[in-house]
Amino acid sequence: MNTMDEWGFVTSGATANAPRAPAPGLPSPPDRVTSTPTGPAHDANEAETAAGSGTSRREACEPQRAARAALTRILEPGDETAGRWLREMGPVALWHALSEDDASLPPGASPTKVAGLRLRAARARPAADLAAVAALGGRFICPGDEEWPRQLDDLGDGRPIGLWVRGAGGLRLWALRSVAVVGARSCTEYGAHLATTLGAGLAERGWTVVSGAAYGVDGAAHRGALAADGPTIAVLASGVDYAYPRGHSELLGRIAEQGLIVAELPPGDHPTRSRFVLRNRVIAALTRGTVVVEAELRSGSLVTARRALSLGRFTMGVPGPVTSGLSAGVHQLLRGEATVVTDADEVIELVGSIGDLAPERRGPTLARDLLDPVALRVLEALPARGPADTVQLARESGTPRDTTQGKLFELQSLGFVQRCGEHWELVRRADSAEGSRRGGT
Repeated sequence: MNTMDEWGFVTSGATANAPRAPAPGLPSPPDRVTSTPTGPAHDANEAETAAGSGTSRREACEPQRAARAALTRILEPGDETAGRWLREMGPVALWHALSEDDASLPPGASPTKVAGLRLRAARARPAADLAAVAALGGRFICPGDEEWPRQLDDLGDGRPIGLWVRGAGGLRLWALRSVAVVGARSCTEYGAHLATTLGAGLAERGWTVVSGAAYGVDGAAHRGALAADGPTIAVLASGVDYAYPRGHSELLGRIAEQGLIVAELPPGDHPTRSRFVLRNRVIAALTRGTVVVEAELRSGSLVTARRALSLGRFTMGVPGPVTSGLSAGVHQLLRGEATVVTDADEVIELVGSIGDLAPERRGPTLARDLLDPVALRVLEALPARGPADTVQLARESGTPRDTTQGKLFELQSLGFVQRCGEHWELVRRADSAEGSRRGGT
């Protein structure tokens, strides 16, 4: 009979090997699973059932899932060295190596680093963490799961070990049409307005808005999407149950109900400065493109944008006043490979499918714009003040007298000029642009 021990691993009550004696200060390590290879393993094989065993696919996945859940409490996000160990050894073997003092070190590992990680391993209780996220209505997803966003694999050995998720939406499907909107925490009213408008505009057009739930631009983008009853994803630098910043507790609650909250760290873990920076790589990799709305020259938002560039994602910036320090970082980005955008239509034109074109923008059409070239030339020959006769206007416009006379009658019928005996003059309009002299607009 298969049972689940305190670590969350499936073991056979009839055939499980006796556990090794725990090292001083460490809890008992999980029993080894005979279906798990002890040599190098690849993620593509993680969900496969061992040949000849009667274990179901779900049961075979449980040790892998529990091991990855444990590793999220031991390893820091984005640790590429640990990511290489994970790729080469597989999650269960790596978990054993980090939880047992007498286990062999991972390939090329520093004894000092492993010693520190083994201290962290003492606090890992994956079964409790999995139960905690389930109590929140959430789940833990791993590479190879149906819900796993495969674009995160572009991060290579720096990809997340797994993701803790709250919310009813499907992460993989939502991320297929997603845009990151990031920017300054201490944004101006201009930045907050633009972020809210962008968030709402993208959501109304069926795109998921992804951000980090921070103050300023992040929060405004989430609120815009929520106001439009659209999907939004908050990627946290803490556990999915740890509201940070505290002032956004209500906002995060709304996102959990209407959208998704995603984190690499297990329930209860707190954010640190380095975790904020590393969180940004997930935002960049998860989305089709990143839009920066207000950012200083030293800004985490620029880290997200540059990581998006390195991953081959679209990178965009919303320009601001050249006198504003909060737009200096965006302008520097725009001088490089980023693209200027001003609204949701322009964003979607870049990240969307063929044919998702932003509407053509042009100034208003004036009545004089509809005149034929000869009539326009006669109109511009009229003086700004006072009358002129037909002969003068024909000479000034370089048009035959009879043609000039005919065009003057046309202009009179259209309300541009009026006749005063043998002379002609401009009709005075409220819109001074219509009565401006040659060269005017």
